[in-house]
Amino acid sequence: MISRHLPSLLSPESLRFLSGFAAASIEAARVRPGESVSPLHPANTTSTTLIRPGGRACYPAVWTQDFAMTLATGHVTPEEMWDHLALVAAAQNGPVARHLASGATIPPHAIPDHVLFDGTPVYFPGTYSGGENQGGEPWGILPPVNNHYEFILIAWHLWRATGSADFLHRSVAGLTLIERLRTAFAVPRTDPETGLVFTDAATRAVGFIYCDSIYMTGYLHFASLLRWRAAHQLAELEDAIAAPPASRAAALRAQVAAIPKNLVRIFGAPDRIGGWMQAATGIGRQPDVWGTIHALHLGLLAGEPARAALREIVLALETGTIACQGAIRHVPTNHDARADSAWERTHTPHNFYQNGAYWHMPSGWLISVLADEHPAWARRIFDDMIAHFRAEDFRQGPECCAPWECIGKTRDACNNPLFLGSVAVPCGVLQDIGFLQKTRSLPPLRLPATMG
Repeated sequence: MISRHLPSLLSPESLRFLSGFAAASIEAARVRPGESVSPLHPANTTSTTLIRPGGRACYPAVWTQDFAMTLATGHVTPEEMWDHLALVAAAQNGPVARHLASGATIPPHAIPDHVLFDGTPVYFPGTYSGGENQGGEPWGILPPVNNHYEFILIAWHLWRATGSADFLHRSVAGLTLIERLRTAFAVPRTDPETGLVFTDAATRAVGFIYCDSIYMTGYLHFASLLRWRAAHQLAELEDAIAAPPASRAAALRAQVAAIPKNLVRIFGAPDRIGGWMQAATGIGRQPDVWGTIHALHLGLLAGEPARAALREIVLALETGTIACQGAIRHVPTNHDARADSAWERTHTPHNFYQNGAYWHMPSGWLISVLADEHPAWARRIFDDMIAHFRAEDFRQGPECCAPWECIGKTRDACNNPLFLGSVAVPCGVLQDIGFLQKTRSLPPLRLPATMG
């Protein structure tokens, strides 16, 4: 979505601050070979610099989703993209399912949720164990869906950054990158009729790790948006290498062609939640604020459903039910499932973390969908976000922790300091839609001679 109000809508000085803040946050999250995040955590024993989700003494691992979210900023080099792509590819499960003592299953070709600093894959959230005790409820019976699609996003960004798809022919642990991307895309459970991602209690998978503490079943809204995006990105990569059969890219696009027309039919519930889309159709039928915003940002809602969604968003901003200091809640406060929880089922306390805290990660998407028809609100969200970042900029000292992973209306709701997604995603979105110019020219990619 490109606003006709560009570039005058947002303060140029604040945009420069945002880009610099993103660059500094990413630098603080780099862990070079031999370094550790604290004396309590193991060192990086790989031969490459790794980028974790945040700085300071948090996150002694690389998260697939979180790394992918840094790449639109322009502050990650092609070499770093390749190193992380190869790290995740080498950690991809092989062709045989693994059935764990926890009751969880790692399907063939599953993508890890995170990779430890020694290269050990961990396929489920909630643990640093790569062994038999990972997974199982409340973290899912199958690994999270989103990581399979974020693996493709990393490759797509590398192709876009370098203008070359040659790396897709590189072999990593016996399979070429393009083969690994194809097998990863096919892992999540989907409905062939609608194209949507689906899960059930017996084989439940988290759809999106920013909701990994929320229990959902049925069709999954946000994960389906990610599938649509990943299919088109993988199709672009297939076109770029022109590998036979020529119909491969067309087949990918056809697999997700039904998703846009099914979003409203499956996830809409106007009598109950107005213009919002539901997060899921089984357990977890709360309004999906982030997903509704992201569907608009991707252009997957059109006509009256898009207008209704935008009206709902603006009403929620006017009534104070979704935003705090430019950060966005998962569920509007007036649609909490009950008095003590935003969601129908979760182990997270109310108004903390994914169960009612506020996150800056989706704020860039919101600014993009508001910019044309509601520029004052776009400016307000941006200005509030920047004011929060300036006030709590981690560079001011150890008592300052922005970008926080999430914040709240009380200080104790703030969680995980120096979290990249909170600044990298808004920065990347605003760069993509034209508010920010490309921050620098990325050097050409130089691949190692072999990758196993």
